[in-house]
Amino acid sequence: MSAAAGARPTPVRSPCTNICRIDDATGWCVGCGRTLAEIARWGTTDDADRDAVMAQLPARMGHGRGL
Repeated sequence: MSAAAGARPTPVRSPCTNICRIDDATGWCVGCGRTLAEIARWGTTDDADRDAVMAQLPARMGHGRGL
């Protein structure tokens, strides 16, 4: 058995905060700011797509909060 075969995969970084509720007005999770579609494909999408979503999250999370 090779070392790579027994190695655990590197976890995918995620903005998840375990506060999982979709806001009806925006369609974004109130905990992390992602849409249901983004959440569903998060584990299989590539780093570039994840980075693009991550770049949008600060603005989404400030939406409606006076930030």
